Amino acid sequence: MENEVMDLRQLAAYLERDVREVGKLADRGRLPGKKVGGEWRFSASEVNYWIETQLPELTESELAAIEQRGNYLTPDVEPLVYSLMSERTVAVPLRASTKASVLRELVSLAEGSWQVYDSDALLDAIVKREELLSTALAGGVAIPHPHRPLSPKAQGDAIVAYARTGSGIPFGAPDGGLTDVFFLVSCRGADMHLRVLARLSRMMLRPGFLDDLRSTETAAETLQIIDRAERELLES
Repeated sequence: MENEVMDLRQLAAYLERDVREVGKLADRGRLPGKKVGGEWRFSASEVNYWIETQLPELTESELAAIEQRGNYLTPDVEPLVYSLMSERTVAVPLRASTKASVLRELVSLAEGSWQVYDSDALLDAIVKREELLSTALAGGVAIPHPHRPLSPKAQGDAIVAYARTGSGIPFGAPDGGLTDVFFLVSCRGADMHLRVLARLSRMMLRPGFLDDLRSTETAAETLQIIDRAERELLES
């Protein structure tokens, strides 16, 4: 999917939108595409990146729709984010004080999943994604991740690592604020990648979730909060 090139109708089907609406967005420069022989062509990898950049602006229902796109037609009944984590992939607090050191430590945590086969490749991919646009969000949260899925030689199953620094650090947040809560996400497929990002975004919309994360002192407590928040989201 990542190397696929779509025409206008294929993109409309992929986004589950009316083809005329998608055509207008493309004509206005709102979608990452180019015309070849007078016809629109869109790179799947760039479209997925565009979807990522839209997530912070979406409503809870729009994020839920992202989760159910493609092959995921049956609503989840078990936590997704929590299932990709363990105490080995959580650090509270994280002893890092710069963006570079946070990224290195997050990759080290991800190695605790036993799904990282090439940590240098993962770190390089995450750094390059940050160079495109910071993954920091308003509210002191960042979700570092690769721009494209890693090869099977570099990573096995999907990974989520979590860390909270003792104080906020500059990470490129759009509101200029400091960042102290970090979720590293790395998935082998684009669909899973977007599902995890959408699920995290939905969880962050829940009142008190980030405050609860900031109040924890251990990895076990952190996982309990994530598990509870995700289950409450699925039950709502």
